[in-house]
Amino acid sequence: MVPAPAAQRLSPGDPSTSPSLSQTTPSKDADDLSRKNMTGKNRGKRKADASSSQDSELERVFLWDLDETIIIFHSLLTGSYAQKYGKDPTVVIGSGLTMEEMIFEVADTHLFFNDLEECDQVHVEDVASDDNGQDLSNYSFSTDGFSGSGGGGSHGSSVGVQGGVDWMRKLAFRYRKVREIYDKHKSNVGGLLSPQRKEALQRLRAEIEVLTDSWLGTALKSLLLIKSRKNCVNVLITTTQLVPALAKVLLYGLGEIFPIENIYSATKIGKESCFERIVSRFGKKVTYVVIGDGRDEEIAAKQHNMPFWRITNHGDLVSLHQALELDFL
Repeated sequence: MVPAPAAQRLSPGDPSTSPSLSQTTPSKDADDLSRKNMTGKNRGKRKADASSSQDSELERVFLWDLDETIIIFHSLLTGSYAQKYGKDPTVVIGSGLTMEEMIFEVADTHLFFNDLEECDQVHVEDVASDDNGQDLSNYSFSTDGFSGSGGGGSHGSSVGVQGGVDWMRKLAFRYRKVREIYDKHKSNVGGLLSPQRKEALQRLRAEIEVLTDSWLGTALKSLLLIKSRKNCVNVLITTTQLVPALAKVLLYGLGEIFPIENIYSATKIGKESCFERIVSRFGKKVTYVVIGDGRDEEIAAKQHNMPFWRITNHGDLVSLHQALELDFL
């Protein structure tokens, strides 16, 4: 497939990519998990088992939106942040465009987005059952003949037939490699960049933090407090496609906050269905708290009777941190 230039793609933070909310049932994910575990390929099952013991100790799961909640990105591109807070629109939009360029640079160059743009997944492990565990040390992704358009969409029973076993295996290899790269660079995204680009990213992040009056720094106080609790976990649900979302998380310095297994893309299935998946993973005995700025996560939270903490300004982030410090959340 010939990928669309970055300028022609939907922005990795564009709310227009958010699908209409769809209803799903917990049994679908249970069926998917059962099917994967019965394949005899223990790779995916082993990972699920490894996380289950840790998950059983959890008491509270915080479900975070990304754009305009933890980070400011989309409103930089549109100029709405500049308008709302009286900032220079030229500078603000320019910063947003530069960050967008870096997001696609990392996604395309290191995370196979050229191959994976048309076969997006909700979660990095969604095609793990198709991975035969082959050693990829000397594997040539550029010459294995994989075409991202070959499977025609998300992982499912029909796609396996359309793409074929070989196609699905190569797709799974790519997502395994994405996970390896994310895990390796989650605390050092600069390792993926040239010295010049690394320096440019540091300047850009500092510039955005000034333009947004320390929005990310304020959000990080709550994220780090939650991370420090042994019985709590941060989970990210974003309407950005999974691969550019991973690039965005790395570039904004959030890789240590969100392990890749705690990142979900709602681009295809909507946030309500993502919430279903997360509840089926962590169980109904834990308490869920939803934090976001959008109507879609608010509706999804209401459907699941989860408390919703709305973020519309810096004050909401400060209040959230205070509530966490006082153990109200």
